[in-house]
Amino acid sequence: MRRLPVYLLLDTSGGMFGEPIQALNNALSGLISTLRTDPMALDTVWVSIITFNRIAEELIPLTEIGSFQLPEITCPQSGPRHTGRALQLLYDNATRDIIKGNENQKGDWKPLLFLFTKGAPNDKVDFVNAIPLIKSINFGAIVSCAAGYLKDEDLLKQLSENVVHLDSADTHTIKQFFKWVSDTIEQGNKSQGTGESVPLPPPPAEITLVI
Repeated sequence: MRRLPVYLLLDTSGGMFGEPIQALNNALSGLISTLRTDPMALDTVWVSIITFNRIAEELIPLTEIGSFQLPEITCPQSGPRHTGRALQLLYDNATRDIIKGNENQKGDWKPLLFLFTKGAPNDKVDFVNAIPLIKSINFGAIVSCAAGYLKDEDLLKQLSENVVHLDSADTHTIKQFFKWVSDTIEQGNKSQGTGESVPLPPPPAEITLVI
């Protein structure tokens, strides 16, 4: 069975301390539970989590959803968000993980990327330099989500055409975002094989598309 790799890049900088990181943990648990109820997802979806604060870390390598064990994600009380380092780590991991098709085997479906951040990158130069590397992977969809106030949404637009904004980082809003992520993954499963980018489902009221 061909895999659908899904990469989650999650902000764990100091800005996530308190309710936001608790909400993120709850929302991720709901996401994994939802995917496990989908027979097609159980057959195809593999998920990896990369977290980033002062450092970028592969918290969970690419793992099939049926075997996925979600640890509690923590964050420091303060500190920067090095999103560019996370993108570089993602590039390294994706080029290692993703199976390319050849005459002897079928490769993975186009991977999906979801970036969740509470604010602008503190390593803007690294972020911009990593953008062409990420685009070279040929993701089926890249979705960047800014939770709360973000002054540099134009940076996210350079990475992805699909930039969404959450007015807050409370439990309900983050839960709704990751419910939308599960809907997008389901849509990605259905559209694989067309060779086109994955169409995004309509977002809920809590999510604003940034034009």
